[in-house]
Amino acid sequence: MEFEKDNSFFTGRMKSIGYAVKGAIKLITTEHSVMVQSSLAVLMIIAGFYFNISREEWMMQILAFGLVLGIESLNTAVEKVADFIHPEYHEKIGFIKDIAAGAVMFAAMAAIAVGLLIYVPKMM
Repeated sequence: MEFEKDNSFFTGRMKSIGYAVKGAIKLITTEHSVMVQSSLAVLMIIAGFYFNISREEWMMQILAFGLVLGIESLNTAVEKVADFIHPEYHEKIGFIKDIAAGAVMFAAMAAIAVGLLIYVPKMM
């Protein structure tokens, strides 16, 4: 089966958006780490309204959880491709997966720092 490329700007972009939404829904409904991180993002949004955070704080918060969810999505893709290529444990595949998980950790640490900088002063 051969796929025909859609050269129309509008319909091509709409198809791309459709694929992206489908992927986001798959991530949120099947990946536990994304479920947890999405739930934390919702809690942070609620906290933002509760504490009436500033425009700049909203921007930093949105950027922080967008970064975490984006990196987690890439990590999940790396893991799925690695498992598809080499389903059994392999030291080199494990190394690659660990590096991708480390990237998520860096993003999460930055998001935690942003959250602390925004909310700790408001709770004092």
